[in-house]
Amino acid sequence: MTGDATRTLTVGLTQARDLGDPEKNLEHHLDLIRQASAEGAQVICLQELFRTDYFPATEDPALFDLAEPIPGPTTQAVAALAEELEVVVIVPIFEERAPGIYHNSAAIIDADATLAGVYRKMHIPHDPGFFEKYYFTPGDQGFQAFDTRYGRLGVLICWDQWFPEAARLAALEGAEVLFYPTCIGYAPEDAPFKDDQHEAWQLAQRAHALANGVHVCVANRVGEEAHATFWGQSFVSDPFGRVLAQASEEEEAILVQTLDLSETARVRRAWPFLRDRRIDAYQRMGERFHHG
Repeated sequence: MTGDATRTLTVGLTQARDLGDPEKNLEHHLDLIRQASAEGAQVICLQELFRTDYFPATEDPALFDLAEPIPGPTTQAVAALAEELEVVVIVPIFEERAPGIYHNSAAIIDADATLAGVYRKMHIPHDPGFFEKYYFTPGDQGFQAFDTRYGRLGVLICWDQWFPEAARLAALEGAEVLFYPTCIGYAPEDAPFKDDQHEAWQLAQRAHALANGVHVCVANRVGEEAHATFWGQSFVSDPFGRVLAQASEEEEAILVQTLDLSETARVRRAWPFLRDRRIDAYQRMGERFHHG
């Protein structure tokens, strides 16, 4: 890639409400994929756990029945549509890897219906109303980039978005764009601070874009559920950290944006953070904490 040549990629992000039924949610998102493709999207990212409500709000062993394998019914349905439309789709899945081993995953379906890869969420939160450690085993395949028809893509999931190490390692794997399927919002008691929380969330990810010289694309759900209000506002940032497009705080949306991938080379030449990294001095990054 040169600094002058222009290479574009059109991305589509879905932002939707839970319809209360996994099959209805799947059909709805298949329709959203069709709409995004009709608007020119080549890579389409669905929101985290799109087939269900945000079920980790409670700890209930019966909810493990929502999980499915990869490949499985959801990936098969999306793969058939991806091949028809010739689009790449990032498909979040509550994955049953084996009896007793479940992941919060994303399958990357290439434009010919093949499975380009699977990312398993590495950072698992556990807070009031977000009991993810009860359901999800942390990913064990590291931070990756996946080759697809339209480019080399990095995929991270929700809580991963707060960790600069995750974005950096995906970028070092050659990811040209980072995608974050997401379920994030605020609990009723946090309503007075929701604007501050949203600003921090977006700022962290815009910083990942700038620090790594890559586009960042974030697909969030929207709407009120039993324990939280999801704040929507899916967005796309360029490699300089500028917001190119942002969806509504309250309405469903299909956010479609064309990216100029040649900006990566231009930004990295002007701001050569990868060049100036002191890789000889970072050994202690592998420790939990250094003092005390």
